[in-house]
Amino acid sequence: MKTESKIIVITGAESTGKSALCEWLANHFQVPFVPEFARIYVEKLNRHYNYSDLEIIARKQIQQLSELKKEKLPLVFADTWLIITQIWFEEVFDRVPDWLESAIRKNPIDLFLVCDTDLPWEPDPVRENGGEKRLYLQNRYIETIKKYGFRYKIVRGKNEERFQDALQHLESL
Repeated sequence: MKTESKIIVITGAESTGKSALCEWLANHFQVPFVPEFARIYVEKLNRHYNYSDLEIIARKQIQQLSELKKEKLPLVFADTWLIITQIWFEEVFDRVPDWLESAIRKNPIDLFLVCDTDLPWEPDPVRENGGEKRLYLQNRYIETIKKYGFRYKIVRGKNEERFQDALQHLESL
């Protein structure tokens, strides 16, 4: 009988190398990963996102992670998670769907790898939060991870150095 998958979320502020790190780790361990659905979704909109869009994003995140968990892989990597979406709701709309906190608690994460802001912020059409806002959000993410009682490690460095730092943190699982 296979054991439950270890769920690792790669998260952090904008432009911190989350997507690249998630893909590198998944390739290294030869497992699929949950891509950052928010980026995919928002890039396809021909308008600014709204509250309903964020609900769609959150529900899709849950669905994608649930599908990979069913495969009983040793590790499942996710490029961001509902905690980021919760803060996005709070920051932009000043409210959060009633079901979101419960969904976070029902889907325990074994480890959050929080990508440090030691990489320069690079603007693109989807990014909104550079400068001081980036640092503010990074701190909110960490505080929220702590609030839910999840384990986390900060991942630092560029490229290979960041990848090796993440691998070291994964040894603790």
